[in-house]
Amino acid sequence: MPFTRIRTALLACLLLAMFAVAACGGDDDSGGSSSGGSNEPQRGSLADLCPKDRLDLVKSGQLTVGTDKPAFPPYFEDNDPTNGKGFESAVAYAVAEKLGFSKDEVKWTTVPFNSSYAPGPKSFDFDINQISITAARKKAVDFSDPYFTAPQAVVLAKGSDVKVGSLSDLKETEIGVQIGTTSLDAVKNFVMPSKDPKVFNDSNDVVTALKQNQVDAVVTDLPTAFYITAAQVEGSKIAGQFDTGEGDNWGLLLQKDSKVTPCVDKVIGDLTESGELKKLEKKWMGAAAGAPELR
Repeated sequence: MPFTRIRTALLACLLLAMFAVAACGGDDDSGGSSSGGSNEPQRGSLADLCPKDRLDLVKSGQLTVGTDKPAFPPYFEDNDPTNGKGFESAVAYAVAEKLGFSKDEVKWTTVPFNSSYAPGPKSFDFDINQISITAARKKAVDFSDPYFTAPQAVVLAKGSDVKVGSLSDLKETEIGVQIGTTSLDAVKNFVMPSKDPKVFNDSNDVVTALKQNQVDAVVTDLPTAFYITAAQVEGSKIAGQFDTGEGDNWGLLLQKDSKVTPCVDKVIGDLTESGELKKLEKKWMGAAAGAPELR
């Protein structure tokens, strides 16, 4: 019968189509797993996510970076962010390079510290200026993932005869530290002195104790130690630094909801994974800056 022949033909076509779809699906699966996408651009790579010519920048073709003036060492050298010397200058240029910018395509602009995290439009693509990541600031601006977590440091007064080559050398030392800080936890958990440290209510009291030789040494975060030795206690010196896994986190600061934020996050992640950030930290914030590592 014609109807039977038509029905049979339709059934044969349907079975044929089902077989073809299954065969194609099998080929796609095996091809995807065996080739590994070797002929395709890597998904999630920086080039895919953040092509230079599509970045939402303050000025097209130029990466505008903000920081305060004067720019102090060890974060900047010779009060000149453009020379690539100093920890934060070096980090800024490392980020720029990853984003595809040459050194002469990076332009610096002066931004007072307190203005950087104020609400409103920004005159920079990111600001780098030892800016701590805090919940309050994040309400008004974006931060990248941390490019630096401050370690602890030991500061000795002028003329101190304390010899510090390792944390164990501090066992018998009279140590001053501020209450309620990660530094106090570091003294208790890492230095573990034989006698309780002298605990002070605020940082000014810690500095005064060091000036007046009420203590042999003080423990504070490394950036504060640089400031104490450079500006607060004449003749004092950093005996060394040590990492506790905790500390103040610094991030690149961007305008709130900036489209560039995911890009700098990716760059910071890549620089961290490659070890480049740690190399820059050791070069500019380590022994060469007068802060050798203590173990």
